[in-house]
Amino acid sequence: MDEELPPPIPAATLILMRPSPAGGPPEILFLERAKTMAFAAGALVFPGGRIDPEDHEAAALLAPGIADGAARFAAIRETIEETGIAPALPAGADVGALRAALAAGASFGPLLAQFGLTPDLAALTPFARWCPNFREARRFDTLFYLAHAPAGADPPRADAAEAVHSFWATAATVLAAVEAGRAHAIFPTRRNLERLARFASLDDARADAAEHPVTRITPWVEARGDRRFVCIPEGIGYPVTAEPYESARRR
Repeated sequence: MDEELPPPIPAATLILMRPSPAGGPPEILFLERAKTMAFAAGALVFPGGRIDPEDHEAAALLAPGIADGAARFAAIRETIEETGIAPALPAGADVGALRAALAAGASFGPLLAQFGLTPDLAALTPFARWCPNFREARRFDTLFYLAHAPAGADPPRADAAEAVHSFWATAATVLAAVEAGRAHAIFPTRRNLERLARFASLDDARADAAEHPVTRITPWVEARGDRRFVCIPEGIGYPVTAEPYESARRR
């Protein structure tokens, strides 16, 4: 029951998309988390992490009128820290210097002001919100955003402290790797990938997000005959809304 679980940690994740160089569905930025991590060890994930006090400070300083400003700043900051790619920042931003300063402990808001950078928070489109209630080492209440990859960005470089690999791939490619056992992704990531795999562009994904207002998704376990399934609500944009418990908790 929820009251027996620790309070969820507020977090934000960025689904960064770019046109495929070979044509076809857009590519998405992924990280492979280190197997030593307490949460989602060894899993393929989107860049993101907890919303820190400094993100609230940045929102108060640079975007006081945006209700979810701290989450948007967290999504941008985490993407810079984890991959070296800086979404929603003006062209020409010194991403290497930003990343190094963040790694050295600089606060994001004052750092942006120092560099004369104002993020375009409107470039992030709310897509989903997930708050699983299963017992895990960490429990997060995560806002997911969509955004374009910066034009001409350098190849992603994973932060070795948390991830072993960063790469671009289509949602369908990653889903196929998970199904074949060549990769691991947690339940919310798989459901989001199934949803994303239907889109031919970021604009299509944004249109779908506009048709399905963001609501907090908390999966539940339901008995169907002699089997248990992990379920999410119907009608909120996801093509798959139930998975057998055994595979839902294993893959």
